[in-house]
Amino acid sequence: MLSVDRLRTLHAIAANGSLNGAAEALHVTSSAVSQQLTKLEREVGQALVERNGRGVRLTEAAQILVEHTGQILSLVQQAEAALESHRGEISGTLELSSFASGARGLVTPALGLLAQEHPKLRVQLSELEPDYSIPAVVRGDSDMALAVDWEGSPIDLPKSVVKTPLMLDVADVALPVNHPLAHRELLELDELVGEPWISWGKGSICHDWLQGMLRARGIEPIIAHSVDEHQTKLAMITAGLGAAVIPRLGLGPVPEGVRLVPVQPALARQVFAFWRKDAARLPAITAAVRTLRETAV
Repeated sequence: MLSVDRLRTLHAIAANGSLNGAAEALHVTSSAVSQQLTKLEREVGQALVERNGRGVRLTEAAQILVEHTGQILSLVQQAEAALESHRGEISGTLELSSFASGARGLVTPALGLLAQEHPKLRVQLSELEPDYSIPAVVRGDSDMALAVDWEGSPIDLPKSVVKTPLMLDVADVALPVNHPLAHRELLELDELVGEPWISWGKGSICHDWLQGMLRARGIEPIIAHSVDEHQTKLAMITAGLGAAVIPRLGLGPVPEGVRLVPVQPALARQVFAFWRKDAARLPAITAAVRTLRETAV
């Protein structure tokens, strides 16, 4: 009979392209992965991997196994979820990942409440942007994750995951305090034509959204700088280096040299949680989602 643990190891090798990558994903040593692979090859009586540069390539036999392993692991996770629900006690470890400001402004305060309500549940938080958190959830490295949909620019999620909204996060335009528009109570984006923008990192979801949002309003964006950390953006704005869209969630202290001005129509993003449809930790995920929503109110 084939071992589920050894099949899971082969599945991780296929997903990561190397024994070292599989070891990192499974939180074990490379030696342990190699031993599991050797035992699985002995069980099936065929070679399963071939060396390919620094990585490995699956044999045809391995590819056949991997095709079925996805279904097997899904059924195992569903069985584990059913047992956990039947037990009625939420315990164990929940692997949770989140984008930076969500981790700071929403997840961190929620973790304290979750610990009080479910003391036997341990939550491990990893700060990951959607480009990394989505594959992590699909692979099973994260049980659930938080991400954002900017208005008019939703994230395309795989069919194997389900999502639920948590809160609406409004964003303001940050301007140097001596900017001619800094002391307005409300701004329209049309008034910022020609303004140099301090955007998110190039290629990020938020960077692409900012460019698309401005162009949709007939404003060709002038991206002066691209940085991810909000505090760095605020420091650059204080220095008079441009304007930025700054979400309110997890913002923290605002320097005296910066003025945050609301925009009309409002700029907003929907914060949501997502997880695999066959998630093994569904009771814990349900509890976490409930606590996150309570924290967001």
